This record gives sequence, C-alpha cells and structure tokens, in this order.
Amino acid sequence: MPSDTRVLAFDTSAAHCAAALLCGDRVIAQAFEEMSRGQAERLLPLLEDVLSLGAIGWADLDLLAVGVGPGNFTGVRIAVSAARGLSLGLGIPAIGVSVFEAHAEGLPRPLCVLEDARRNEIYFQKFDPDPGPPQLLSLSEAACLGGMNATGSAAETVASVTKLTLHAQNYSLAEAIARVSMRKASVPQPRPAPLYVRPADAAPSAHAAPTILA
Repeated sequence: MPSDTRVLAFDTSAAHCAAALLCGDRVIAQAFEEMSRGQAERLLPLLEDVLSLGAIGWADLDLLAVGVGPGNFTGVRIAVSAARGLSLGLGIPAIGVSVFEAHAEGLPRPLCVLEDARRNEIYFQKFDPDPGPPQLLSLSEAACLGGMNATGSAAETVASVTKLTLHAQNYSLAEAIARVSMRKASVPQPRPAPLYVRPADAAPSAHAAPTILA
C-alpha cells in the first residue's frame, strides 16, 4: 500500500477498548481504555476521539483494521460488526487481524503466541515463519512447547512448566493490528469475521424454531 495510507485500527476482544490511527509507518494517535463492559457504547466515541486527536475525519481514512479474536465472544462481535458497518458506509476496506498475528508482529520466528483462554487452557498459534492453525491446549499440553520463542498473555504461565524464551510485544495491540492490516491489504481479503477457537458456551435452544410463512 502507499506509504501514506491512513488506517484506523480497533479491538474489543477483551476487557478493553483499544484504537490506533496510523499514517503509513507513523502512529498519529492511539487510545486504550480498560473496561469489563460497555464496549458497544464506548467504541464509536473512542474512535471519534482518536480521529480528532489525529486531526482527520472519517472521509480521510483509506483502511479499517479490526481485531477478530480469539477472546470474549461478545467483545469480538462488537468490533467486527462495527468494522463491517463502517466499511460499508465509508466505502473502504476493512481487514480482520487475529490477536495471534498482532502479538507476533515484528518478533523473531519461529515463535509461538500463547494467550490465556481461562479454565487452565491456552490459545496457541505457531509462526514458523508462516502461521500454523490456531489451537486450544491444556496447560499440560502446552508444556510440550519447550525451547521456543514465545509471547502473549499466557507465555509466563507456560514458562513456569517448561523452558521458553520470552519476548515482549513490539507494539500496542491496536498499533500492531494496523501494521498487520497494511501488509495484508496488498492482496484481496475476506470480510472480517470472528475467530473462535473454542465453541460458544451458549447451549442451543430447547424449543423448535418458528415456522416462517411465505
């Protein structure tokens, strides 16, 4: 993409609202707010704040980038839905970037990204240098990853049961999402869609779906 591409990136996959505005390789503005709820109400005003800090308007953007998870099911859907709607309204592409891709950005390969999935489980993806399939591992299974470069919210936990070379992430989450998206934009991309490594917790309805009359 052109070196002056303006990209607005955002993420609500965990207990936060995060956003970053980049012009090419340069960060113009960014914001991060911790919150356990209320992302749906806060996201668009936060994006407006970031654009205001960067002294540009929605019409000046070339690209949108959104974090697609894995993470909180509702949070991921909030950001992905916003990205799709804004993309349609502004007439610009929206590109989905996983948490794995964002955390791996700029780090040495081979690398494993380890994210806390709770319930004594770990979200895992290996970059060697290309990404392998994302997986859900138990802590005991993750112990087999010894000797690797590692990053992510669960890296220290796994390092307590096996030897890993830990790396701090090079960028904030939203900035990394923006940087990955600009590289991905060189080829056509599908619409952003949530990345679910673990099945949803919600049980299917016990009642039959209503009949739709023509």
